Amino acid sequence: MQARILLIVSALLLGAILPMQAAINSRLAKAIGSPVYAAFVSFAVGTIALFFYLVLTKQFNLQALQPKQNPWWIWIGGLLGTFFVAGIVMLLPRLGVVLAFSLVIAGQTIASVLFDQFGWLGVAVREISLGKIAGIILLITGVVMVRKF
Repeated sequence: MQARILLIVSALLLGAILPMQAAINSRLAKAIGSPVYAAFVSFAVGTIALFFYLVLTKQFNLQALQPKQNPWWIWIGGLLGTFFVAGIVMLLPRLGVVLAFSLVIAGQTIASVLFDQFGWLGVAVREISLGKIAGIILLITGVVMVRKF
């Protein structure tokens, strides 16, 4: 039970990092004049940090990058991340932090329910339930309230 609580708290803290990252990157975009360039700088800094972490922890292994009998799409996670970072940097000044992330969370939740229901990209199937549908409806209601008020 305590391990589960730690996982839940960790997920909440990771979620709290996203608006901070978006606000920082939005300020960077304003300073350098381009949201896409700001996303590039953000990913470059992150890549360098991860490289040093891998080297320091002796996990850096070029052999792991060899194509194997895996689907092609396992290599595009970083590409999707760049779309997210560049997109949120563009949206944040226009929508504000609360509305932008309310919409992001709603989109994530709806997509997550579909991924669980259909087992897309190899995730374990977890069937949709009335409770999940009610949660999505409440989430969308929350987005509408955030937008309206």
